[in-house]
Amino acid sequence: MREESGIIRTQGAEVYLEDVGALDAPVLVYVHGGPGHNSYGFRESVGEALAGYRVLYLDQRGSGRSPELPMEPSLFTVDALAEDLEQVRVELGIENWLLLAHGFGAIPALEHARRFPGHAMGAILLAPWLNFPWLARRLWQAAAGGRGFASGDMDTAPESSEQCLAEAFADHSPKTLFDQLMFPSEHARMEYEWIEVGGALFAGPGVGEAFAANGLWELDYLPYLEEAALDIWVEVGEQDDTSYPEQTEALVKRVGAELRTVPLAGHYPWIDEPEAFTYQLYEALDSLISVDD
Repeated sequence: MREESGIIRTQGAEVYLEDVGALDAPVLVYVHGGPGHNSYGFRESVGEALAGYRVLYLDQRGSGRSPELPMEPSLFTVDALAEDLEQVRVELGIENWLLLAHGFGAIPALEHARRFPGHAMGAILLAPWLNFPWLARRLWQAAAGGRGFASGDMDTAPESSEQCLAEAFADHSPKTLFDQLMFPSEHARMEYEWIEVGGALFAGPGVGEAFAANGLWELDYLPYLEEAALDIWVEVGEQDDTSYPEQTEALVKRVGAELRTVPLAGHYPWIDEPEAFTYQLYEALDSLISVDD
């Protein structure tokens, strides 16, 4: 299989890219989450299932295998990530691609479609994070009541995201709370971490902190969705308490996106339930683009 990797220079940054698959195949661009994560784990888990496509695995600026950047907040904005995607598209001479985005990656993917219309065949959003004030309240709720949220009523959460996070992280580390919300079991968490260890690419806090300094936790992207004018499919694990059901249902209600859920799976359904995940991913791909036999 054809595979090329290298660095693409963008405005104010350089990004690492793996370009895999036949040049005449439909193009998918994978937009990872975080902020500050990488595309390694997704390719390791799902890459073989996407052999019929040309897939671009991009590590966002300052993240993963992309060169480090000064932790200057002005370098880490949603606009910058959307512009990096456009620079990659132009550099590779790609006219149309399909956006395949996970978690936070849904926002720069959709923002690219909104700002640079006419190039996205559609978007498949995996466990998307689109409303960060809601996510802050969810973290507060988890800290207050545990996974069952028994004593953490969302209606009593502080109004500001800043206060929600301050109270949530007063007695719990961010990783502890995110792990609690994202993984359906300890086995699922360990499987995810084992895959990430293979790439030695555990995310540091810097990129996420730079985005937070720019107001990420006050960002609700849902009102911008209509401007993208895009066919959207959503796939989410039913036990992903960072995305399901509220964030995904709000997305479906606002733009009529197609929603598919993976029972027994959390924030990384391709790890928890790979067969069910892949079946539903193919359903979305077949709906949005066609692959020649």
